[in-house]
Amino acid sequence: MKEGYVVKVAGPLVVASGLPDPKMYDLVKVGEDRLMGEIIELRGDRASIQVYEETSGIGPGDVVISTGEPLSVELGPGLLTSIYDGVQRPLDTIMDKYGNYITRGVEEPGLSRTRKWNFRALVKVGDAVEPGDVLGTVPETKVITHRIMVPAGVEGKITHIREGEFTVEDTIAVVDSGGGDVQVSMMQKWPVRKARLYVEKRPPVEPLVTGQRIVDTFFPIAKGGTACVPGPFGSGKTVLQHAIAKWANSQIVIFVGCGERGNEMTDVLQEFPELTDPYSGEPLMLRTVLIANTSNMPVAAREASVYTGITLAEYYRDMGYDVTLQADSTSRWAEALREISGRLEEMPGEEGYPAYLGTRLAAFYERSGRVVCLGKDRREGSICSIGSVSPPGGDLSEPVTQATLRVVKVFWALEDRLAFARHFPAISWMNSYSLYLDQTEEYWGDEVDATYAALREEAMSILQREAELQEIVRLIGVEALSDQERLLMETAKSLREDFLQQNAFDDADAFTSLRKQFLLLRLIMRFHAVANQELEKGRGVEELLDLPIQEEIARAKFMPEDQLGGFDELEEELVRQLTARVEVPQARIHEPSTAVETAAEGA
Repeated sequence: MKEGYVVKVAGPLVVASGLPDPKMYDLVKVGEDRLMGEIIELRGDRASIQVYEETSGIGPGDVVISTGEPLSVELGPGLLTSIYDGVQRPLDTIMDKYGNYITRGVEEPGLSRTRKWNFRALVKVGDAVEPGDVLGTVPETKVITHRIMVPAGVEGKITHIREGEFTVEDTIAVVDSGGGDVQVSMMQKWPVRKARLYVEKRPPVEPLVTGQRIVDTFFPIAKGGTACVPGPFGSGKTVLQHAIAKWANSQIVIFVGCGERGNEMTDVLQEFPELTDPYSGEPLMLRTVLIANTSNMPVAAREASVYTGITLAEYYRDMGYDVTLQADSTSRWAEALREISGRLEEMPGEEGYPAYLGTRLAAFYERSGRVVCLGKDRREGSICSIGSVSPPGGDLSEPVTQATLRVVKVFWALEDRLAFARHFPAISWMNSYSLYLDQTEEYWGDEVDATYAALREEAMSILQREAELQEIVRLIGVEALSDQERLLMETAKSLREDFLQQNAFDDADAFTSLRKQFLLLRLIMRFHAVANQELEKGRGVEELLDLPIQEEIARAKFMPEDQLGGFDELEEELVRQLTARVEVPQARIHEPSTAVETAAEGA
């Protein structure tokens, strides 16, 4: 171990001197309690250290020990179902050993050293292997098979391999790399700030199905894509993140609670084990890793938490899985950067954030994507990164939101106005956008229906036209509108309340498949088209809007997924009701009433 000593303490920042051969991002241990820290700046003989624990009691002269290695995470079987803090300390293990509070300086390995895993080999002695090749598999949970891969930098022939039950530290294979034998276990380590390697990055084309209609139909995100969810306090950022984590059709979910309130992570812990994965029927937690670095934990560890999360996501991506990474919220991460930057006395950028804020955000999001993984089988994997942003007062012009929007391709703008009206998800259809529409359109056409794009465009134009007409209605009143415009307003209302709004507590409405989304949208737009035709034939708009089919359309979103044939019946009933003529007795047309006759004679 290489030792130095503390010369200055400023909150989570400790300056040390005398460290032999210090390197950027090396992991160090500070003081008698061996507090975990990371070198983030070197100036001459002095190293500035970002400490990931409370630094009270640390003073000049205290010892600083350098490990000579960067901050890394342990990768192997046992990650799924775990809950870690920002530097991959297992919180459940710490609670069992030390109680409800994390003692300073506590060190626990990220993966259990005693638990045994059943390893089944897929290669044999004499096989040539290269980085990324799958040596064998381990049933990590009921729904996920963990693939044990050849670590980076190891290439050669298998000289020994065995099957059975082993811990993550036991040697399962020996590779003759030409320069000597390399022992391979089920665990490998990787520096969190270094992106894992891959062969090729490909454009995202397949949509990530979230079951949220406004997301999948109007503002989709592709597998391997990036999204930003900004919104003021109470607009439902965390709720939307939870919904996507629950229902997204990715195999792995990494949920990073970065500086948010502890009760929100508690909700995740309580809900996820009880929720059933819609794709496997097993508990949702079996494909989830939670990283909890809440608001009452040390500020500096927030920065490590997002890197820990993306590194775990890259590891499962390299196995060929589709991974969804949720970061809630990157604003708290940026605040940690701002605090450390201030302690370092760096030149501040806008609103006190460091000038490199945009670069750090871009470096994080660019680790997402759809890639061809290392290994001879050339499997594909993807990481879809969704980060929520908490701008003060909902001001979307603040630096974190703007820096994020420059690098992500989906913008789901949350509005407190919609949230206060109990319209969830509270995503503004007027301010949001997705740059994956063209890529995902082909998938919709092949897997669902070729008319999807035209329906979506027509629905969006109706919602935009409604926003214009609302100004007229506020000033003059609805009577100033033509029958066609009143019909458009009603269709827009149906789109808002019957399509865009969802009830997360209703089993049928919490998740909507792509097929059901298309059928529901087509039903609403079919009503608009047929009603328009009837208006042109002279029918009154009041008569059309009073028909019972309106209520049946409103209830259609609660139709179970296994009864989607009911949409065809609804469309037939819709046409029948709208085109039916009310028969008027001939006498009422040709013979005036007695009152009318008397009035006419008097005149």
